[in-house]
Amino acid sequence: MNPFDIVKLEKQLKELETKTLEENFWNDSKNSSKILAQIKNIKSKTSKYKEIENEITNLIELTELLELEPDEEMAKDIIKNTNKLEKQIEKFEIATFLSGKYDSNNAIITIHPGAGGTESQDWAEMLYRMYTRWANKNSYEVKELDYLEGEEAGIKSVTFEIIGENAYGYMKTEMGVHRLVRISPFDSGGRRHTSFASLEVLPEITDDIELEINPDDLRVDTYRASGAGGQHINKTSSAVRITHIPTNVVVACQTERSQIQNRETAMKMLKSKLLDLKEKEQKEKIEDLKGVQMEIAWGSQIRSYVFCPYTMVKDHRTNYEVGNVQAVMDGEIDGFMESYLKARL
Repeated sequence: MNPFDIVKLEKQLKELETKTLEENFWNDSKNSSKILAQIKNIKSKTSKYKEIENEITNLIELTELLELEPDEEMAKDIIKNTNKLEKQIEKFEIATFLSGKYDSNNAIITIHPGAGGTESQDWAEMLYRMYTRWANKNSYEVKELDYLEGEEAGIKSVTFEIIGENAYGYMKTEMGVHRLVRISPFDSGGRRHTSFASLEVLPEITDDIELEINPDDLRVDTYRASGAGGQHINKTSSAVRITHIPTNVVVACQTERSQIQNRETAMKMLKSKLLDLKEKEQKEKIEDLKGVQMEIAWGSQIRSYVFCPYTMVKDHRTNYEVGNVQAVMDGEIDGFMESYLKARL
């Protein structure tokens, strides 16, 4: 089955645009914002499709012209533009796989180190850097929401948001336990260490999605923000921690300018977590109210990053692997994401 049907999408777009002309369309703000988001999403897909289609037509016409009048410079340009177009088509093909309910949404990510103290906390920070680099390379915005630094190095936990179209669709492929094997810089004996860190990835829940939260079920605590080198430090008690008492789900935000903004962002995070729990409950009985989490340890990893005795990054779900570890740590992870999305078709 073709995951991208341009005729069907254009028909759907017309139907949605017709709804915006209805007399009472703007009276229901939640419904109207939902429809406008759908329109934006479809327009983005169809315009990209047409852009690629036009480029293909141009290249065919230039190739036909080249056959009539050979030109070395033109031939070089055609080869260059064909290679560029091939990459665009590959990226567009992957984007068409992102048709899940929340795939087009922003992503809220939390990284937790596993057992192992400083070594695993340093690994958690390395992963944070990797995803930040990936986001920057793909023109996404990264917004840090909560940051707890390690005692000696690294981080005890970090929650951040990647903002942009299909951020959740791509980042959901990274959810799970990540394993590092290297000579530890914190071991004076120069021994090889294995460390683990886990990624939780949730979609940001938009305002049009209904989810009732009883204010009586919440405990809200305020505290002073803390972090590395003054970047995360706030002298007033503006940081907010919200506990949802029935499920014991805890969220925190400390990087906004005011307590009000931190509370609003924390509530958005809580909404995403509770909706995730609600959907899990519909699929299966939850063993733990916080969601079924694999242990952050040996045997549960989705991917291994080996720095020593050889260099390789391997995804255990798809067997996709790369020998250039440094490139991966610098954010070159599209191949892992794409292979996983293709495998799930």
